[in-house]
Amino acid sequence: MSHRTITRARLLSGGAVGVLAALAFAGSVQAQSADAAPQQADEVDEIIVTGIRASIRSSIAQKARNTSIVEVITAEDIGKLPDVSIAESLARLPGLTVQRLDGRGQLISIRGLGPDFTTALLNGREQVTTGDNRGVEFDQYPSELLSGVTIYKTPDAQLIGQGLAGTVDLQTIRPLAYGQRALAGNIRYELNDIGALNAGSTDEGVRYSFSYIDQFADDTIGVAFGYAQIESPYQSERFNAWGYPNAANGAFVIGGTKPYVMSSELERDGFMGTLEFRPNDRFHTTIDAFYSEFQNTQILRGIEFPLAWGGSSGACGTPQVQTPTCRPGPVLTINTTEDGFVTAGSFSNVKGVLRNDVNTRDSEITSIGWNTVFDATDNWSFMADLSMSRVERTDVVLETYAGTGRDVAGALDTLGFTINDDGVPTFSSRLNYADPNLIRLTSPQGWGGDIIPGGQDGYLNNPSIEDEINAVRLEARHTFAGDGPFTDLRFGVNISEREKTFVNDQFFLGVPGGASPVVPSAFLLPATQLTYLGLGGVLSYDALGLVNSGFYNRVRNPNADVLSGNWQVTEKVNTGYVQLSIDHMLGSMPLRGNIGLQYVGTDQSSNGFAASGSGASTRSTAVSGGVEYDEFLPATNFILEVSEDTYLRFAAARTLARARMDDMRASRNFGFDVSRNNASARPDQNSPWSGSGGNPELRPTIANVYDISFERYFANRTGYVSLAGFYKELETFVYNRNQIFDFTGYPTGGVTPVINQGVVSAPDNGEGGYISGVEFALSTPFEIFHPALEGFGAQFSVSQTSSEITPDGVNSTPLPGLSETVANLTVYYENNGWQLRASNRYRSDFLGEVAGFGNGRTLRSVAAENIVDAQIGYEFQSGILEGANVLFQVNNLTDEPFKTFQNGDERQTIDFQQYGRTFLVGVSYRY
Repeated sequence: MSHRTITRARLLSGGAVGVLAALAFAGSVQAQSADAAPQQADEVDEIIVTGIRASIRSSIAQKARNTSIVEVITAEDIGKLPDVSIAESLARLPGLTVQRLDGRGQLISIRGLGPDFTTALLNGREQVTTGDNRGVEFDQYPSELLSGVTIYKTPDAQLIGQGLAGTVDLQTIRPLAYGQRALAGNIRYELNDIGALNAGSTDEGVRYSFSYIDQFADDTIGVAFGYAQIESPYQSERFNAWGYPNAANGAFVIGGTKPYVMSSELERDGFMGTLEFRPNDRFHTTIDAFYSEFQNTQILRGIEFPLAWGGSSGACGTPQVQTPTCRPGPVLTINTTEDGFVTAGSFSNVKGVLRNDVNTRDSEITSIGWNTVFDATDNWSFMADLSMSRVERTDVVLETYAGTGRDVAGALDTLGFTINDDGVPTFSSRLNYADPNLIRLTSPQGWGGDIIPGGQDGYLNNPSIEDEINAVRLEARHTFAGDGPFTDLRFGVNISEREKTFVNDQFFLGVPGGASPVVPSAFLLPATQLTYLGLGGVLSYDALGLVNSGFYNRVRNPNADVLSGNWQVTEKVNTGYVQLSIDHMLGSMPLRGNIGLQYVGTDQSSNGFAASGSGASTRSTAVSGGVEYDEFLPATNFILEVSEDTYLRFAAARTLARARMDDMRASRNFGFDVSRNNASARPDQNSPWSGSGGNPELRPTIANVYDISFERYFANRTGYVSLAGFYKELETFVYNRNQIFDFTGYPTGGVTPVINQGVVSAPDNGEGGYISGVEFALSTPFEIFHPALEGFGAQFSVSQTSSEITPDGVNSTPLPGLSETVANLTVYYENNGWQLRASNRYRSDFLGEVAGFGNGRTLRSVAAENIVDAQIGYEFQSGILEGANVLFQVNNLTDEPFKTFQNGDERQTIDFQQYGRTFLVGVSYRY
């Protein structure tokens, strides 16, 4: 007697479109099983595998049959996790991890390589980025609108836009593959337990999604629509240090501090739509579109204290005494020093700068694709794909200042401090920083006095980005008949053009007439509490409202570093490829795989400005540059089934990662020193010329990569164990170095240069090195050990990665994003309608990319962290509520902080951010 097994996935939570796609996969499995089963079967046993277990089985099945070494997430994995975006789901996969930004997972590292080495695709098409460079910020993509994700750790020749670290292919639903009408929706309420830290903010949010799938005209037309909306608050208590100079006794001491409390709200609307038409078995065309509108508003209020690096203002005598022309600098008294680090003491003569800041980001992503497949004969198939991906982003980075008086005027404070084991101080002060009569809108330190007399009272950074990729892809496929080793031949071409523009608008803010007024009552808010650092309340006001009211004068920053921050980069890339697929017997063992070659021809160029000086003396000239290059990238993947459900995989490929786009900019700063403009000048020494900036002639980082993986699948592919190793031999690596540059045509203010060559510091292609690692993964249901454990299971992975990169041939360079150890553990239970899951992800110390001075990106050591998430839910199995479920989720259960530090000493904390826990309660329904 024959039996058919039906696998059915059900909705647990969120991810409405994604869950329906999981059902689509299950439906395809059902259909295939039905086709393969003998028709005389007279009994059907229905084994229902729901939710988490169904998604794991689906992911494992896709991983096993893919010819590349991949990791897979299916819809249930996405929808059931307490994730704001797809980034947190990706971070749970073997060899992958995520860097948090403001408490949210955003930037992905694969196998120790940072986001600049990873490419993101949507339905197989390369995507633009909202960031300044190539690294995709995955929080732009609502997890609810994705049906699955495939992460390619090894490329093949037909994978367009492949990354050196890996390639992340995000996928949306295909309604004809789903095969039936479906309607689904969900709603979640969320609460952050750290509270609303700033006046006017909230600690409550809501998210919901809706999706619809249907087929018409005898199942020849399919449609799918999805909408996901989120209003998510997040808060943080922040400590930031300027750095740690040496005190008089030689010990390290805090140089200055800038603590904040931050209250933010993320608002995102995401739309997905797909239209399919398949009138017969030979013609199939699909149009899909994705749109995301992203608004993020951050309110930051706190106080900045120049300490050891405070210095004095004006001509102060000895001893230093405050006068109308002099403000003495801070004086340190040391109470306790431990192992060369000052842990307790006080600073007198402190002049604080109250900060009421606002950061906003508005961005829109639009992606449209049209794919058509035509099977001309039984052996020949042709495909055409047109696509466009575009982003527009505008930021507001607003600083406003207040204090006891302008520059040399106003009361000074004595600030005591004690630093704990996390490197975070507790302060004591003598002044009441919440007093609206004491604290005024002014420039307490006189910063920017060369532009605004008496000093700037704030600063407005208003950058914008446009990024667009247009591409066309044509492919032909020939299927071989007979019993030969090759099953098919694919060849094609992809032609794309990408243009990214960065506009760098920045303004000084000044109070008219240089006055120091009190905050107008219409903008005054309740004081913000900094009690977590012992400081009490600080004066708070509506900074953005004050600026928009016209209260401040705006003076465009004319300085060279701002002007040279404008750039445009264009890339025209022609990719040709050919690939043979293999399905053969190697002795008694089945062998599958592919072998192919990809050609990449690139024409890159950049426009920008070279600028020198500041204020009215700024000189500039338009500059441009570029380069053309060709690369040949062979790739091969082999899968040998050494025994039933036991596979040995081997892959080898040559891959590339194009340089960061800000490194490819033509813009640069330059200087011309008239005092060196004489006969002794040489290009490499005593030249009047100097500079720094980008390099539009940068070539990509090239690597030869080798992978081997052993995989054993068990329990009808409901679980597996794998051990993998990889080695990436980098032929080149981009780094900054001093190099001779020709400044011919650059303005000198009328002086004739004796030479036109000088040294610039700029990115260049240097020597390479290697990255190697080992990954272990285990996914198992516990019922394989004993039937009483049905419903229980676990997934575990750990990877160990090392590298040695020496771009200059001598000094080793750490890789941004590389954690030597990354581990993930998920345990779950799912039975009788109940679903429980707890996940922990760990990563060791790494070099992270964070926001630095002036909101520029900088590299900083990030401390190790453990992130724990958990959930519990119940799905109604019958009755009027069948198809409905409820859930409760907790994100960041242990309230893990984010910490950066310097000099390899975790006591020298630069950033320490506490985010609190996020609780979510939700209901969902599928019909």
